[in-house]
Amino acid sequence: MTAAILAGGENRRMPVPKAFLLVEDKTIVERSIEVLGKIFDRILISTNMPERYFSFGLPMVGDVKNVRSPMTGILSVLIATQEDAVFVVACDMPFLNEQLIRHMKTTFEEHNAGGEQVGAVVPVVGGNAEPLFGIYTRHCIATIEATLARSRKSLIDMFKEIRILSITEEAVKALDPGGMSFVNVNTFDDYERIGGNKGGNPCLA
Repeated sequence: MTAAILAGGENRRMPVPKAFLLVEDKTIVERSIEVLGKIFDRILISTNMPERYFSFGLPMVGDVKNVRSPMTGILSVLIATQEDAVFVVACDMPFLNEQLIRHMKTTFEEHNAGGEQVGAVVPVVGGNAEPLFGIYTRHCIATIEATLARSRKSLIDMFKEIRILSITEEAVKALDPGGMSFVNVNTFDDYERIGGNKGGNPCLA
């Protein structure tokens, strides 16, 4: 299974690329690569701006459709890798939990070995699915394409049409009690709340 960092967002609410915000002396993307590298043999970055990420030496995948949506990134990664499943995470989540990701991967592999055709594996937090911290399989490619063709961009809309394997809230809390995996940085206020910008410079690049 490959891991993919989704870095194709438009970054409208931040003055700098979110993936390059410093958190505890490392950029968010560096932190993500470090955790994912302990679990997966291959990591790639989904981006339409490869020049930003060239220095990391990782494979990069551009969007296969001209539709700005996380679904487009997921579709592009599934097509490019030709793997049965890909773990995807947004580029603005600085506190990925290794144990939770391993649990999701193992859960998928156990169900897959039993012949179950799962479209996605996602954790549930606060009663809601967390779509940008999940495993997506080739079984959802046709559904993603059909959803985008209808000008629907929400992964939650797509979830209504595929088989979802949910990681229960109880299981999530047992592995990530503070739910830190799901903290994301959408605004500069978010960034300051997690202790960023202590040095006055939010970005390495």
